[in-house]
Amino acid sequence: MNINKITIIVLLAIAFTSCSEDFLEKTSPGNLAADNFFKTEEHAVWGTNAVYEHLRAWEVHVFSFIGMTDIISDDADKGSTVNDASFLKEIDDFTFDASNIAPATVWSGYYRGIYRANVALENIPSIDMDENLKARLLGECKFLRAYFYFNLVRWFGDLPLITAPLEASEFEQQRVPASDIYALIKQDLTDAINQLPLKSKYPSQELGRATKGAAQGLLAKVHLTLQEIGEAETLLLAVIQSEEYALMPDYQKIFTAEGENAEESLFEVQTAAFDQGIVGSQYNEVQGVRGTPNLGWGFNRPSDDLIAAYELGDPRREATVLYPGEVLPDGSDIVQDNPNIVNERYNQKAWVPEHAGGNRNGPGNIRLLRYADVLLMAAEVLNENGKPDQALIHLNAIRERARGNRNGILPPVSTTNQTELRERIWKERRIELAMEQHRWFDLIRTGRAANLMQGVGKAFVSGKHELFPIPQTEIDLSAGNIKQNPGY
Repeated sequence: MNINKITIIVLLAIAFTSCSEDFLEKTSPGNLAADNFFKTEEHAVWGTNAVYEHLRAWEVHVFSFIGMTDIISDDADKGSTVNDASFLKEIDDFTFDASNIAPATVWSGYYRGIYRANVALENIPSIDMDENLKARLLGECKFLRAYFYFNLVRWFGDLPLITAPLEASEFEQQRVPASDIYALIKQDLTDAINQLPLKSKYPSQELGRATKGAAQGLLAKVHLTLQEIGEAETLLLAVIQSEEYALMPDYQKIFTAEGENAEESLFEVQTAAFDQGIVGSQYNEVQGVRGTPNLGWGFNRPSDDLIAAYELGDPRREATVLYPGEVLPDGSDIVQDNPNIVNERYNQKAWVPEHAGGNRNGPGNIRLLRYADVLLMAAEVLNENGKPDQALIHLNAIRERARGNRNGILPPVSTTNQTELRERIWKERRIELAMEQHRWFDLIRTGRAANLMQGVGKAFVSGKHELFPIPQTEIDLSAGNIKQNPGY
């Protein structure tokens, strides 16, 4: 079943499947219900696909997600017009509280994803089907559940831990320590590593599904977040030594259709634009050029501080930032100046050309984990583990790819001083992964958020803003079982 080309059916939660003649000859999806679902192998695939489908949801990877990863950081400002989306301005300025809709949006969205994964994980084991496929699907669902929980725990800290569909009597949940959430994430990803195939073992029409390498890379990031450096090193070197992945030669092509699911991709959200059916994402629209020719919303403006961070001549700036007067990446037009936007510029990595279904049906895959990230994490942990020479190999591979055939720019890094090299690796992460929603999590895990946010004039409060507030609606609905984070 190809998860790139899909039609949507309604079933318990929204599930999707490929449009094959084989499928059309079977029972109509409209006749499916709780009492006749999760009975066949096809149902197991559809139930798993329903978890993937949720990755494209507004509540998961669109407006609030961008606000709580890029806009909150020093990489981006709110963008758009001055009075548009005041809740994102509060995020940008650190004036938000528990009533801000961004935390409430991702809280509900990510827990819906966890619910879908839990439904599939509870029901697929009892289906009489191919055991290898069953194991793979369970591994995919565990990978996705771990991903949902990983973002939530990094945003909110202690969380309600839900591993099965709840009965009505179980709706009032308490938060458990973040360590318990991380324990589940580690177990889910370890299981996924053992159950999922390598990327090269999937047929081309299945690319986009979770793989062993994706689970290893994500688990390495979990360990790095927890400062478990040795465990992270083992996993990252396993990904590198698998030879399943490589850097694309041209950095700018990573973020085009040509770069989707290519050699640099460990995991990305799959989207598509068709004349009928909305199976794309609004991720592209909210960051697109505001006004003719792109008709996007203009949010997530690359910041002055990010622009200043690029080394002279670094071509990654051109691939990341789209200015008025610049030719669009597909050469179709020129970005027109919008006088209502101050210091106008756009996130070029989110840009997509004209497509079927309108802007809300954006066809640009959302890159969640790519090989450059793996190499930079490997450089970081190797340096921390006293192996600077090995760290430099991976760091300089990133710079060499960015340099291309342009002599005189981005010279190789040579320092083996641990402190100096750490700073160079962190800076390279910022530049290489700019506007890809990694910066905030990097700042929090490395303890640099307060200093850098205050340095760019943001009202960051230590001991408070490392976490977002638990949505007030959730506290109210829990009858007091859920307690608020400090400072809110």
